[in-house]
Amino acid sequence: MATRTANADATLDFIQVSQGRFSAVLLGESPLIMNCMSNKAKHQLLLPSGRKTGPEKAASLKHDPLAEWRDSMYYARDPESQTLFMMPAVAFKKAIMGAAIDIPGAKKAQLGRLMYVEGDEVPIYGTPEVMMSVTRSADMNRTPDVRTRAIFPTWCAKITIQHTEPMLRGQAVLKLLAAAGITQGIGDWRVEKGSGNFGRFQSTDDTHPQVKLLMDAGGREAQKEALSNPIAYDGETEALLEWYAQEITRRGIKSVA
Repeated sequence: MATRTANADATLDFIQVSQGRFSAVLLGESPLIMNCMSNKAKHQLLLPSGRKTGPEKAASLKHDPLAEWRDSMYYARDPESQTLFMMPAVAFKKAIMGAAIDIPGAKKAQLGRLMYVEGDEVPIYGTPEVMMSVTRSADMNRTPDVRTRAIFPTWCAKITIQHTEPMLRGQAVLKLLAAAGITQGIGDWRVEKGSGNFGRFQSTDDTHPQVKLLMDAGGREAQKEALSNPIAYDGETEALLEWYAQEITRRGIKSVA
C-alpha cells in the first residue's frame, strides 16, 4: 500500500525580488591614474618578438614616453560619447565590492551578485597630464624602471547602479559607494593597494560647482586638445621628457622599440 509523504502537498514559496536603480556623480578627491595595458605589451603577449641583437638594442630606446602615455588611457568606443576617455564600469563595481571587506555585515561575493554598474564604460571628465615615475618590477631583483601613465589631477564621473531588492537596499549601496571612495579608489596606485593615495572620490550630484566646471570644461573637445598638447604633471616628469627629447636627437634615433 502506497503512503503519502508528509510534504507531498507542500508548496515552495519565495520572496519577490525587484530591481532598484539610482545614479550618482563621483567627484575625485585625489588624482586618477589610468592603468590600461599598453598596445606594445598586448602585442608582445599576442605575438612575442625574438631577442634583439646588440646593434638593434643600440639603435633603439626602451621607452617612448608619449606613446606609452597615450596607450595608458581607456578610450571611449562611442564616437558620440561626451568624453574621449572612460574607465571600465567594472572598476567601480570592484571598488564597491572591495569596501565590503572592511565593513561588518557586508559580504564581497554577495555584493557582486546583487548589484552592478550599468554599461561597459563610464565617461571620465577632466584633462589628462603626463606622469613619469620610477617603479619596481615584480621580478626577484625588483628591477627599477620608469613608467609613463596618464593622470587626471581633477576628475568626475557619473555612474548608474542597479541592485536587487529587498536583499540589497539602495541606501546600503550608497553607504558602500561612499566607503569605496575612501578605502578603495579606482585606477592605478589607488588606496586599495595600501601604498597609494590616488583615485579617491566622494559621491555628490551634478549641481556641485566643481562637477559643473569639469563637465563644462573637461569634456571631449578639451580632452582632444590635451592629447595633442601633452603637459607634464610635475617637475620630475618635465625634466625626464626634456632629457628624452634631447637624447633621441643626439643619438639620431627616429623610432623606438
